[in-house]
Amino acid sequence: MRFVIQRVKKAQVTVSDKIIGKIGRGILIFIGIESGDKEGDIDYFVRKITELRIFEDAAGKMNLAAGQVGAEFLVVSQFTLLGNCDKGRRPSFDKAADPKFAEAMYDLFVKKLRALDYKVATGTFRAMMDVSLVNDGPVTFIL
Repeated sequence: MRFVIQRVKKAQVTVSDKIIGKIGRGILIFIGIESGDKEGDIDYFVRKITELRIFEDAAGKMNLAAGQVGAEFLVVSQFTLLGNCDKGRRPSFDKAADPKFAEAMYDLFVKKLRALDYKVATGTFRAMMDVSLVNDGPVTFIL
């Protein structure tokens, strides 16, 4: 699994000129599922992302986790995170999971985030999406 997470002031995803997911202050999560990923991996990354202290406290230090600031989440599937550009000029996506498996894992990730009582918006799996955001910081991490 590969994630790019960005602390945002706001973010939204649009499909066919219609906003389908929108958040205020929180975390935009791009997720790529690899073949060989396991359900237990989902538990690890849900815990890691929700407990990661990437929000500033009163002293301006990154010391607060999502739950401490009422953060929202926008989760967007992005298999291109798994693209290997080491050889040639065309990325290879050999490590990307089968779409059916990847969608099930993506749905499980979203379900587990929601089970923790976070507001979670999503993109549409396998759709062409326009994602817009205001990156807060900017603060971006790769997991």
